[in-house]
Amino acid sequence: MQISEPHSSNQPAYGSGDTSFQAAGGEDGIRRLVDAFYDQMEQLPQASKIRAMHPTQLNESRDKLARFLCGWLGGPKLYREKYGPIRIPAAHSHIDIGIEERDAWLLCMEKALQSQPYADGFKSYLMEQLFVPAERCRNRD
Repeated sequence: MQISEPHSSNQPAYGSGDTSFQAAGGEDGIRRLVDAFYDQMEQLPQASKIRAMHPTQLNESRDKLARFLCGWLGGPKLYREKYGPIRIPAAHSHIDIGIEERDAWLLCMEKALQSQPYADGFKSYLMEQLFVPAERCRNRD
């Protein structure tokens, strides 16, 4: 994750230490974001293909994404504690992910972020940073 410029003169930049984790509202805020993300995946017609790639019950998917984001944003390494090391490309290698699927995932996240009480600068920063793991999951053109 890249470090951004400070969003105010007396706060560290997003991506520095646990600044992003705190900006997201800690674990509770991240879990709210993840719930909104999967709600979007179930509602958006553009996401029907990626929704079909997931299990019928999304409890574990929600937990895995929330735990991943906690550590990825500089908070506790909750994914590792429960599921072991994260290997994003390998974890998604069994499913066919192209540009359309990547963009649908990012659209769900963008819509989910719109409903969160985060600072606008953090929302923009997060979307920019989330492109990196989303792209790493892509395994076809």
